[in-house]
Amino acid sequence: MKIEPLAIPDVLLLTPPRYPDPRGFFSETWVQRRYAEAGIPGPFVQDNHSYSAPRGVLRGLHAQIAPNVQGKLVRVVRGAIWDVAIDIRHGSPWFGRHVGAELSAANWQQLWIPGGFLHGFCTLEPDTEVIYKVTADYDRAAERGVIWNDPQLAIDWPVEGEPLLSDKDGVLPRLADCPVWFRM
Repeated sequence: MKIEPLAIPDVLLLTPPRYPDPRGFFSETWVQRRYAEAGIPGPFVQDNHSYSAPRGVLRGLHAQIAPNVQGKLVRVVRGAIWDVAIDIRHGSPWFGRHVGAELSAANWQQLWIPGGFLHGFCTLEPDTEVIYKVTADYDRAAERGVIWNDPQLAIDWPVEGEPLLSDKDGVLPRLADCPVWFRM
């Protein structure tokens, strides 16, 4: 497995090997021992699967606070996304900075986003399916978010015009208006 730390080294880009043959391919997309050796703690307690029909769907920016802080291991099984992680750990040298990566069914890459980060993505192709493992159960009371176009974050989303958002994601606050959710 290829492991690449991004500009914020706690966020990892992983590429599991694929073993092709005349029928297609086989890949182990998560092996507890190997991922633990790479610094991805687990255990994972839930798998989530999202489908976005049009290109330009934007989901995020989301996080969960204590007691159900979530780390996420994200991959794409159909289509492509621009996946983004924003460090919101007060005291971190990367606070307020983001990293992003294109994840696609073609490149077979995964993104590890630890707790203490906002997460969001936009679809680059129609009919995109994203599967991600999380380290804590979904907890509506612990759910937090920041608006996708916060000028402080200055994320250059690769979408034409306005993205397609949920009603909830369209009214999230700016990071500067949020309390401290995580400390280093």
